[in-house]
Amino acid sequence: MNRREFISLLAGAAVAPSLAWPLAARAQQPMPVIGFLNSASADAYARPLAAFRQGLGTAGYVEGRNVAIEYRWADGQYDRLAAMAGELVERRVAVIAANGPAVPLAKAATATIPIVFTAGFDPIELGLIASLNRPGGNLTGVSILNAELGPKRLELLRELLPAATTVALLINPNNPSAETVSRELQAVARTIGLEVHVLHASTEAELDAAFAGLTQLRASALAIGNDPFFNSRSARLAALTNRHAMPAIYQYREFAAAGGLMSYGGSLTDSYRQAGIYTGRILAGAKPGDLPVQQSTKVELIINLKTAKALGLTVPLPLLGRADE
Repeated sequence: MNRREFISLLAGAAVAPSLAWPLAARAQQPMPVIGFLNSASADAYARPLAAFRQGLGTAGYVEGRNVAIEYRWADGQYDRLAAMAGELVERRVAVIAANGPAVPLAKAATATIPIVFTAGFDPIELGLIASLNRPGGNLTGVSILNAELGPKRLELLRELLPAATTVALLINPNNPSAETVSRELQAVARTIGLEVHVLHASTEAELDAAFAGLTQLRASALAIGNDPFFNSRSARLAALTNRHAMPAIYQYREFAAAGGLMSYGGSLTDSYRQAGIYTGRILAGAKPGDLPVQQSTKVELIINLKTAKALGLTVPLPLLGRADE
């Protein structure tokens, strides 16, 4: 071996490890894991989940490429959420993305893992954050307009049915904001001359029982309180309202699209997209307590004219003119 070959051999031996080790180290680094904790079902939340992934993509994260997601779906059984939150904490996920009823339980399970929420209740009133601009702690997320729009839904029913004197309100008693929503809507109803009967349902059997009791209440219309259990049963709720010939209004477009009479509220997909963006930002190093809680302000009124005709209702022109669809 001549002198030049010997020097080349030494140089190769010195350089090759310096290149190989960083590459090997990067290859061995595990992907961050997002814990997706949801009180509803995967099938019913396909569109919001797609929007969440889209938001992650906007922040530079793609499931299976540079981030993993562990899903926990309670399928409407809220008593499973505490154990599911505990599982994600034990798994030491990088971020927990939680919805509505899952949020307080996720917060109770960890004070260190960042939590990004999507919720239709006031997170300050429930003591989850300090303020919208500076939430502090390990929580931030997206607040969906819901309770604030409850009075407007009653007004829309009254506009459509000016002779109505009694309406029913369907709520899930297991929702953290159920009592507040019920109390506030009853107060609002009295100011516009309506009497409200509150019905409870948190299971399929209770849904059937609630609708069976509508006839006895002689309610002219039904307002459905926002809840993930109801969100994942938009088609069933639409079918029940039509079967019982009950004019009804709910928050999300999916209800009217499935055959329900009216929907008025924020966009669930838009809020999940925003939550995906925040989750990505936290994975990139942002602190949840420094990220202001986003308020999803996009509101839409949807009227199903085919259902209105089947119910023998004529939609007033001023109301029809305000509809987004």
